Amino acid sequence: MNTGLRITVFAAALAATFGTAYGVGGVVGPISPEPKSGTHSDGGGHASAGREKETAGHEKETAGHEKETAGHREAQGGGHEAAPPGGLEISSGGYTLDLKTPRVEAGKKTDLRFAVVRDGTGRKVTGYQREHGKDLHLIVASRDLAVYRHLHPTRAADGTWSTPVNLPEAGGYRVFADFKPKGGEALTLGADLAASGPYEPGELPERNTTAKVDGYEVRLRGALTPGKAGELTLNVAKNGKPVRNLQPYLGAYGHLVALRSGDLAYLHVHPNGEPGDGRTKPGPDVSFTATAPSAGAYRLFLDFQHEGKVRTAAFTVHAGGAADASGQPSRTRSAEEEAGHTH
Repeated sequence: MNTGLRITVFAAALAATFGTAYGVGGVVGPISPEPKSGTHSDGGGHASAGREKETAGHEKETAGHEKETAGHREAQGGGHEAAPPGGLEISSGGYTLDLKTPRVEAGKKTDLRFAVVRDGTGRKVTGYQREHGKDLHLIVASRDLAVYRHLHPTRAADGTWSTPVNLPEAGGYRVFADFKPKGGEALTLGADLAASGPYEPGELPERNTTAKVDGYEVRLRGALTPGKAGELTLNVAKNGKPVRNLQPYLGAYGHLVALRSGDLAYLHVHPNGEPGDGRTKPGPDVSFTATAPSAGAYRLFLDFQHEGKVRTAAFTVHAGGAADASGQPSRTRSAEEEAGHTH
């Protein structure tokens, strides 16, 4: 995803995302005009100089006020504001996600087809800049954030992408295309997908800091904070023993996607370090830097690879002290229902 938790949660975007990153970085102070060499005289010279001195004093006061305001903003946001999330728009930055398979049948394997087209011309994009080992990352998530798929589709010569998908339950889903066109900015575009069949709405899975999948136990440390970058660390163990030989997956020892409950805003989450950099160890800890754009509930999905297989650990967290939307226990689903991969 500019999948990268790229919690750059598949911004954008992670796009309304993962798109234009406004307000990121340090606050820039006001730029003072360059002083003039000399004083303009309106006859005697003194009156004009006095006015310039008065104006300069006013400018100094204004600059001080701006500096104070900037400092207030920095104090509130910790020096950073959340980048706009992605995936909320089907069109952004001159590109549109054309989902050619808007409906599938629940429980049945279906070929999901789509294309990224240039606005104005309608031409399918065929040139991409590879990120995290892929030209494009495709995320499919149910509206209740209980079902999650991280897929790697194949692209035909005409620019049409396709991948098999099998969604276990009927209902509404969101499709996220995370990519960077050649010569363009990274984008995350989103479109709605419907799975037909008997539908029973589910609650957001309960808050958790430990996830179990295929004999692995993954523990989450850290917290999402609205408008402020923070570190999330995930510790991977198997049968009670720390896993110290994780295998690289998408250019890192883990890949994290964060989705906001409600509108399924896709957040870019950046891994800290990479394999071969001389300082990043292959487990048991995998860390990421993420910024929540707002208070609320989020669903985190960690993909990690060990012994040649990619697995997904899922977590429900809350930023800004938000409470569970329902307050009721959620239906439990197996790891196989929640997560899946296609390579």
